[in-house]
Amino acid sequence: MVMYRVVVYQEGLFLSGDAHQTVVQLVGSRGASERVPLVERSICRILKNMCCCCKTSEEKAEYAVHCPSSLGALLLVRLEAPSTTASVWFCLKVAVTTPEGGVSLFPCYRFVSCLTSLALRDSIAKFVFNDVRPIELDQRINELTYRRQTYRWSCYDDGLPETMKADSVTSLPADVRFSVSKATDMILTVSKVLVELGLQSFLCSQQRWPSFHQIHQLCRQTRTPTCRLVERLWREDWFFGHQFLNGANPTLIRRCTEIPPNMAVTEETVGASLEAGACLSQEMERGNVFVVDYRLLDGLTANTVNRKQNYLTAPLVLLHLNSNNQLLPVAIQLKQSPGETNPVFVPQDLEADWLTAKTFVRSADFADHELRSHFLRTHVLSELFAMATLRNFPMVHPLYKLLAPHFHFTLEIDSLARQLLLSDGGSLKEYTAVGGAATLEFLRRASASLTYRDLCLPDDISGRGLDSIPDYYYRDDGLRLWDIIHRYVGGVVSYYYHSNDDVIRDSELQSWINEIIVFGHLGDEKKGFPKSFTSVLELTYFVTMVIFNASAQHSAVNNAQLDYFGWMPNAPLGLQRPPPACRGCCSERSLLDSFPDVVSTVHGLATVYLLSKKPADFVPLGGLAEQHFTESVPVELAARFRSDMKRLSCDIIARNVGLKLPYVYLDPATVENSVTR
Repeated sequence: MVMYRVVVYQEGLFLSGDAHQTVVQLVGSRGASERVPLVERSICRILKNMCCCCKTSEEKAEYAVHCPSSLGALLLVRLEAPSTTASVWFCLKVAVTTPEGGVSLFPCYRFVSCLTSLALRDSIAKFVFNDVRPIELDQRINELTYRRQTYRWSCYDDGLPETMKADSVTSLPADVRFSVSKATDMILTVSKVLVELGLQSFLCSQQRWPSFHQIHQLCRQTRTPTCRLVERLWREDWFFGHQFLNGANPTLIRRCTEIPPNMAVTEETVGASLEAGACLSQEMERGNVFVVDYRLLDGLTANTVNRKQNYLTAPLVLLHLNSNNQLLPVAIQLKQSPGETNPVFVPQDLEADWLTAKTFVRSADFADHELRSHFLRTHVLSELFAMATLRNFPMVHPLYKLLAPHFHFTLEIDSLARQLLLSDGGSLKEYTAVGGAATLEFLRRASASLTYRDLCLPDDISGRGLDSIPDYYYRDDGLRLWDIIHRYVGGVVSYYYHSNDDVIRDSELQSWINEIIVFGHLGDEKKGFPKSFTSVLELTYFVTMVIFNASAQHSAVNNAQLDYFGWMPNAPLGLQRPPPACRGCCSERSLLDSFPDVVSTVHGLATVYLLSKKPADFVPLGGLAEQHFTESVPVELAARFRSDMKRLSCDIIARNVGLKLPYVYLDPATVENSVTR
């Protein structure tokens, strides 16, 4: 008779039941053990906090499983609950010590209930062509069959990547639902946010703003230190330019080598705005002229909010980098087509005209940010990558182990976004100028224009001609973080894929990229996405892109929202007056009348506050929320990865000491491991 020591780790913050009625069975190369109820033969039970940074708790229960003789090489751990039990519990992992003294770890990170029978593989990663035993291959096939039945594609809109099929948030599989701590935190936060911000008394008002002081009074509870600076600086031209580089939406600006043909700008138009003696054509040759083009907004029908028609523009903005390294706007055209009723505004215009023109740009930037830069590029695409991963990689696949932590809670937060923000009655639909029919049309346009290079930061930066513009901290921090992720991914991928041939013959990998292309509607050759993988380098670059966009890129565009949108005039949800059709017709009064009304502003502030709020169970990039790898090489690579990020974090903190407006959004300490808000 021999004994196997089995330790079951249970997540305390997920469970609504316990493991008492679950049975465990060990399967080896020489046979299987009896099915042992976990409530019996228990040696000890311990409750303790394991990960303070994630605020999670583990309950560890230890059992003895006796067998007549050794089971040989340990292949599977089966967990099964009888159909009569209503108990549901979240199993983190199972560790088994064999009679020979070896220890095998079996990752789980799934719920155990009467609806599931789990067969866990040990933590040593294997490709499908490495599984030579029928029992292992069967387990692999059964796991993917179950996943493909559970995680099914659904067409949200013909022009957008497909999403997970779910009638509501509550119909999502338990394994991808929020933990109890996160769900509780969100419920409490949503219910008390208006009280917490002192905004509840404003909900009955649909009035326009009598003065900027009243806006100050409303926004005072949401103001972060950066937001207070934004309130002081939002009228300044240098700050207007600064936001295109280091604000919440740093992904649109590009170097201008020739004036767009639909922008009515000449040397004479901007001559007075350039430094003495400078000429526009020469400054373009020197690389000192930049353009921001909101053409995706052109022609959209703006929303009606609280029975008031809103107005959307599709501005073109020309900016100049002066000798003091300030990026200053020198011309703004609010509509795409030049004409007599579409003047080009310049800094020499009346102060109210110029400020109004800049405000229409900031409103357009808010719309572009929320839908393209934030929702489409990080949320929607992370859901696409998560679904393809769940459907094509079993847990034993090395890429599942590498990618799974970066999709934690993403399916639920995206389902909530569609339900609470984009649907009828949602905040974006009801309270923003780009709500309603304009939302889907804009997303279709943004999706159609999206390319692989847009998602790969080094290619995106060079493609926009921004390699050398000074003080572009999004670029500086982002490229360093991209390199750190790329180095880590390259190490892991190269450890498992010994040659390009391994990449080519990994059928699960090729199925993964095929689903991404097909269900993401990314097959157009002009988009540049790989349709298959033929090399280790190609695969490494793509996986780096996936992780970067699910973590760093989301942090860059999400975490800055309260700082830059918390002062409403800097990012109006919509504008209630049409854009000026001539010079000299604007005033402070007309600008105040343009702003979204009080109740719309309240809902906008509450939304960006919630989206920017650090979650209770925040897991930093590289955090050990899930322990999938146990082999020494990937474990060492992960340790080096965290060390590199800590070094970058220290450098960013030191750099920010000297900045009037610190750039903190790509500090690895603030970057979340996945899209969860």
